[in-house]
Amino acid sequence: MKYVFTLITVISILVSGSVSAETLSTLEQIKNSETIRIGYRESEPPMSFLDKDNQPVGYSIDLCSLIVNRVKSELKNPNIATQYVPVTASNRFDALTNNSIDILCGATTKTLSRSELVDFTQLSFVTGASLLSLTTSGIDTIPDLQGEKVAVVKNTTTIDSLTKVLKQVGSDAIIVPVDSAEEGIKAVVNGEVGAFSSDQIVLIGLVLTHENPEQFVIGDGVFSFEPFALAVRRNDAEFRLIADRVLSELNRSGNITPLFTKWFGGYIKEVPTLLEAMYVLNSIPE
Repeated sequence: MKYVFTLITVISILVSGSVSAETLSTLEQIKNSETIRIGYRESEPPMSFLDKDNQPVGYSIDLCSLIVNRVKSELKNPNIATQYVPVTASNRFDALTNNSIDILCGATTKTLSRSELVDFTQLSFVTGASLLSLTTSGIDTIPDLQGEKVAVVKNTTTIDSLTKVLKQVGSDAIIVPVDSAEEGIKAVVNGEVGAFSSDQIVLIGLVLTHENPEQFVIGDGVFSFEPFALAVRRNDAEFRLIADRVLSELNRSGNITPLFTKWFGGYIKEVPTLLEAMYVLNSIPE
């Protein structure tokens, strides 16, 4: 009987410890591990990408770096390390739900269906889907895709938006799913598709960082609404609030504008009206 009691006690302790580990908040995990894990995509310039030194950089990476600094302040530990974890369009939300990363920083559209899987911060950017093609192709708008193939990254909102708009205009264009933006632009260069469709700001980043940018043209118009946000685990209000505070302060102070200029100034000279409105609306008072 004593043996049975001891065995049950040990099992109870083990189960209790397991449950406790699983229910730790993001901040508690960061405090214990002294590490914050940032999920990012490697070829989504200018939001997140690898620079010439193979280091993660970009608009969203900068936002998350500021959030990391705030976490260090909140936890009173300046020695917290940052670990960058590459993710793909297909596994980025799984990386949050299975606790492989703490925050997702990149070009992620906030949707209600995705909010069933993860939580989102307030909006970090607003853009829309457009087309990238060769200057010699004559492709600039959706009707120009008639009889063409168009590459789109898998598991993105762009595929749904493009499918819908092609149906609306009665186009016979064929959508070719690809694994990454880098693969999409290569397909355009190699003549495998007539165009690559993605968020317009990502297309701009791809052109700006390409070795031969003059060979591309980006459509002036957009055919979808893509509100970007950073993603965190569901029901972790404490950590999400830290991120929202950082974003709100950036918007209220106007410090978001130099960040915009840093990453988009080479192509866009002024903050677009819609994005400027988003910055104002997200200047939530403390």
